[in-house]
Amino acid sequence: MSSVNEEIGNVEIKNFREFWSFFRSELKPKGPIFKPFNIISAPVIVIGIGLIIYRLIAGLGATTNLSQEFPWGMWIGFDVIVGVAFAGGGYTLAFIVYILGMDKFRPILRATVLNAFLAYVFYAGAIILDIGRWWNGANAFFGIRYGVSSVMFIVAWHFLLYMLTLGLEFSPAFAEWLGMKRLRKILGAATVGAVIFGVMLSIHHQSGLGALFAMTKGKLHPLWYTEFIPVLFFISSMFAGLCLIIFEGTISHKVFEFQIEEEHHKAYPDIVVGLARISAGIMFAYFFLNIFMVHHDGELVLLGTPMGYWYLTEVIGLVLIPGLMFIHGVQHKNLFIIRVAAVLALIGIVVNRLNCVFIAYKWNLPLAERYYPYWIEVWITLTIIFIEIWVFRWIINRMAVMRKPPEWAAALERH
Repeated sequence: MSSVNEEIGNVEIKNFREFWSFFRSELKPKGPIFKPFNIISAPVIVIGIGLIIYRLIAGLGATTNLSQEFPWGMWIGFDVIVGVAFAGGGYTLAFIVYILGMDKFRPILRATVLNAFLAYVFYAGAIILDIGRWWNGANAFFGIRYGVSSVMFIVAWHFLLYMLTLGLEFSPAFAEWLGMKRLRKILGAATVGAVIFGVMLSIHHQSGLGALFAMTKGKLHPLWYTEFIPVLFFISSMFAGLCLIIFEGTISHKVFEFQIEEEHHKAYPDIVVGLARISAGIMFAYFFLNIFMVHHDGELVLLGTPMGYWYLTEVIGLVLIPGLMFIHGVQHKNLFIIRVAAVLALIGIVVNRLNCVFIAYKWNLPLAERYYPYWIEVWITLTIIFIEIWVFRWIINRMAVMRKPPEWAAALERH
């Protein structure tokens, strides 16, 4: 009996050694090291990691411009709330492909799910930086001190569960990378269930982020405050995610062009036009709902104030106009117009979320008493973005994300 156990142990050690040898070989760079992006981002990341350690040791007071008046700043407003909105493409496209059966978008699905997964890992994970006593961060998942009925408790659990769901959705690519056929079959069979669960989670946590601001009545400017702000957050996350797919996909198709099949190259313009068409419909719904809310709450008179002009800049200049540009781009199949519209829409999401967090929040305070991001906050945000791009690139160069899966994996899908 002992000899059998010893034999089994030797097999396990051998397999582990093979895996470790394979993994070490995959850690090696797949191309030139001294690329412009590497030269720019590497120093930022090195210094940024030092700043993150400094922030965890020294606290918020030494590294941010946060105060009792403005408890949320750059790390919540941009890293978490904007980052999560940009990750909305994951659940939106998965719903379109798996539930609605629109297979023409399938070639970009894995890259979209990977981008959403990394966004949750890095951007939603960045919330730990904004917690004063960061070592108590796990308390959010247990409802300690504020109870399980708190919006933050719900959002925290939705973040965690959706992050795990996205990981499950992307896991078939990981199994293919390791050549694990049996595991690939099991994970592939679980994908549809993961998508359905992920869509339900996304509806809740995207709107849950908006629900955090439902408690700011009297502090958030009336043009931005509405009891339907959770609905607005959810709707805007859909077109934000799709616009990011257009923007990020344009860059990825140039950077990783050598991995993409000719068939996918030919189909990509039609995919972009399709994304623009869907985005336009969602953006018009979002625009008219905003206008209806302003009229319903009797706040039309506020449009003639300085904050009203800023509000119109957001909803007309960065929602309505990009929506009209999408329609023009779809009708004329003009990819340039579509991409410009996508960038404008993404800027609109950034402006909207930052308005809710600190620009339109306590808007009537003197400028000297308002919040402005400290340089350390901006630097750490750039660090997180650059690290996410490095990890995204590392995975793309090793797993079947942009390129077709291996034949044996395709055969499993067919059966």
